[in-house]
Amino acid sequence: MTMIERKALARRTFLRGMGAAVALPFLDAMAPALAAAPKAPVRMAMVYVPNGLIMQGWNPSYEGPLQILPRTLKSMEPLKDDILLLGNLTHNVGRALLDGAGDHGRCCGSYLTGVHVKKSLVDIRAGTSFDQHVAARVGANMRFPSLEIGMEDGRQAGDCDSGYSCAYTNNLAWKSETVPLPPTLNPRDLFERLFGDGVPMSPQARARQTLYRRSILDFVNESTRTLETKLGPDDRRKLDEYLSSIREIERQVEAAENSNRQIDPNMDKPYGVPGDFAEHFKLMTDMITVAFQADMTRVVTFLVTREGSSRAYREIGIPDGHHPLTHHRNLPELIEKVSQINQYHMEQFAKWVTRLKGVREGESSLLDHSVIVYGAGLSDGNRHLHEDLPTLIAGRAGGAFRTGRRIVYRRETPMCNLHLTMMDRMGVHMEEFGDSTGRLEGLDLT
Repeated sequence: MTMIERKALARRTFLRGMGAAVALPFLDAMAPALAAAPKAPVRMAMVYVPNGLIMQGWNPSYEGPLQILPRTLKSMEPLKDDILLLGNLTHNVGRALLDGAGDHGRCCGSYLTGVHVKKSLVDIRAGTSFDQHVAARVGANMRFPSLEIGMEDGRQAGDCDSGYSCAYTNNLAWKSETVPLPPTLNPRDLFERLFGDGVPMSPQARARQTLYRRSILDFVNESTRTLETKLGPDDRRKLDEYLSSIREIERQVEAAENSNRQIDPNMDKPYGVPGDFAEHFKLMTDMITVAFQADMTRVVTFLVTREGSSRAYREIGIPDGHHPLTHHRNLPELIEKVSQINQYHMEQFAKWVTRLKGVREGESSLLDHSVIVYGAGLSDGNRHLHEDLPTLIAGRAGGAFRTGRRIVYRRETPMCNLHLTMMDRMGVHMEEFGDSTGRLEGLDLT
């Protein structure tokens, strides 16, 4: 009898070189000989868009199986079997009480924490966001227990709107009630964080690296060639596709740094940040995808520009600021512009979800092994409403969620009920969270 023996490739294998550490995606070689392929983990991302939406373009007129989708969601129609639309989720703690950081501060500061935030800039208090409870459990052995990512909207650091707290409008994730986790905004910073070796660089060293920049993959060439000799054809193909995606991201980062194009001339674009929203969104989400593929992290928060953002969208012919437009006073021409911005945001998200669906993991996809929530802390931005928040889930959470449906819950159902349900799926059990009243029913396959 012939014994088949093969030492499995370690799941935490890195391709290493000078200043570079490239984690690997799931490969068949990571399973022992004759063993089943390793089960892919569930990844979680919370994607937050600011200023509320035009809800007439969001809410379908029906419940149950998804059919024709409203205007804002039209780009998701090819993906309707992969999503859930949830209605009537509310953040009561975002509403004005005796104090508060303003509606924009409260809605963002409470979105993942489920607690009412305070107004005082010298007494900033929110709460531990639910993503950090998950990160503490599933991220202990990850390279990054969680990743906090955002998009620059041109505002100078420290420049907050009058009456609002920067801490609340600028941060989605909170380590504790007094410690926000600022998002990484610059694509170059995120790229070097994901693929650098973790050794801090001096400004002089960074300048030399920029001047004589080579692809980060050049530094791991020898390590790559050695690894390829140990892989079968399928794994070599998968590795080549993965490294090609990293090189394409690197090329896009370099193009953004070398481009002088700036769609909004009033926007102070930091070095390396694309002026075009769609380019910036794609860069950041491509890097989230790679981080999920390589199991660098399983928890991501993505702040799609700060709450209260007045970014203009000249690339789609809208030079007006987003936030002022949302106070449309029911004027049709202003409602139309906000609708176009909402639709533009969703189109970029749909492209990302499509990419996730195209990444194969075993017999299914990276999207199937993910739960990606897209939503906002306000529904109607004109009236600053905190009920019936726009909430979309993409992905099946590893097979636990039955997608392709719209579920409408009782009015005033706490958003924190969704947080509890997601924590359960990520292996973190809490009896209550924020203002929760229980778990959400109807998401799973039972």
